[in-house]
Amino acid sequence: MKKSIFFAVFFIGLFSMNAQTAKPVENFDANAPAFKFNEEVIDYGKIEKGADGAREFTFTNVGGSPLIISATKGSCGCTVPTYDKEPIMPGETGTIRVKYDTKRIGRFSKSVTITSNATESKKVVRIKGEVLQPKE
Repeated sequence: MKKSIFFAVFFIGLFSMNAQTAKPVENFDANAPAFKFNEEVIDYGKIEKGADGAREFTFTNVGGSPLIISATKGSCGCTVPTYDKEPIMPGETGTIRVKYDTKRIGRFSKSVTITSNATESKKVVRIKGEVLQPKE
């Protein structure tokens, strides 16, 4: 019994020592492009059925090299994102345009995944709101 307690304490100590001596990320590039969004969640609020579902996420490249977006993808077919194909130079702003299908009644919360060469290669932004039933 004493041996099993000793081994349990030994392994717990071994794992906690390993966690404290973790090495820093070696491939971090301080000059890599980086997103800084004005807002990462766009709240449509309450909107009428058939209302304009177009919104824009605006961001700045706060990194030291050109930011290149290679893809954007909505979490469902009702959320269609588009983006500028040109590189966004350091200090410049860019936009991700999102169009939500406002023919769908009810609350919604959707995500848009942005794939790029930024420090965070997959960035997720969100839209949310509620499409109201038309009054009869």
